[in-house]
Amino acid sequence: MELLDTLWQKGQQFLGVKYPIMAGAMTWISNHKLVSAVGNAGGFGCLAAGNMPVDQLAKEIDKTRDLSDKPFATNLITIAPNYRDHLELVAKKQVPFIIFAGSFPRGSEIKIAKESGAKVLAFASLESIARRMINSGVDGLILEGSEAGGHIGHVSLTILIQQVLLAIKDIPIFVAGGITSGRLMAHLLLMGAAGIQMGTKFVMSEECDVNPKFKEAFIKARARDAIATPAVGSELNVVAVRAIRNKGMDDFSDLQMNLIQQNRAGKISKKDAQYEVENFWVGALRRAVVDGDIDRGSLMAGQSVGLVNKVQPMREMLDEMIRDAQDELLEIKNRLSC
Repeated sequence: MELLDTLWQKGQQFLGVKYPIMAGAMTWISNHKLVSAVGNAGGFGCLAAGNMPVDQLAKEIDKTRDLSDKPFATNLITIAPNYRDHLELVAKKQVPFIIFAGSFPRGSEIKIAKESGAKVLAFASLESIARRMINSGVDGLILEGSEAGGHIGHVSLTILIQQVLLAIKDIPIFVAGGITSGRLMAHLLLMGAAGIQMGTKFVMSEECDVNPKFKEAFIKARARDAIATPAVGSELNVVAVRAIRNKGMDDFSDLQMNLIQQNRAGKISKKDAQYEVENFWVGALRRAVVDGDIDRGSLMAGQSVGLVNKVQPMREMLDEMIRDAQDELLEIKNRLSC
């Protein structure tokens, strides 16, 4: 593993783990069981705070620590109603890593996180945003292409790599969106990534505690089945969500039209309408993940769902990726020596 260790040393040292492979935070999925399992297998887990009650998040943090002594992050959604309370909690509990998602954190919020002793990461979709986050004090960045599952931006990973990864060398950058193989990971590391982040792939681990029907839907799905939700007009500023197409997608379109009509009639404010949108996804995702409603629940998945076709033990999954990454690096080395 000499070649691999050289390339991802920055990520190893930054995260304090054997493998700088992050399990992205997924609401209802990235709980203490999955996060601790990823950490114990050598990777890096991220708790999804979502908009869970503060006392529940506190329990999730404690349970994670009970099951593993490895570093982990808590992912905070800056637009969630409980966001400020979540930030105060993770600072008080001295969670080792804090990831800001949803929107851009204020400098004062980054300061609170760093003063607690945490290392701070944020998402960046453009070089200008990356520079802004660096100037605000973040310690690392996550680039997530629109190929990813869940709430997504508008830019594909291939563009983000050129705009940000190849342009910025100041801090560790982790890359996400459509990644499932060790071979691709090897190329991203060669381009300067400190590590990678995956979500869809980790859903297919045996340790991921979701309804079996949810995993079955992933196995059956093709890459083109994971589509981004269309925005009905621009009044609600809806952030696109990538998920496997089902009847729930149609329900979301109907919801948007209903909320727009109510907003125009003065029956609901724009802010409250946006909360209704987020509440829809929280509820729909729970129905799929917990209850197994794959028809009307939300099957959030990246386009990489077309590349996953089996459920594996966590360690086997990571071992396979690392072996494939090393093989790819050796092949590249042989090509260059020709």
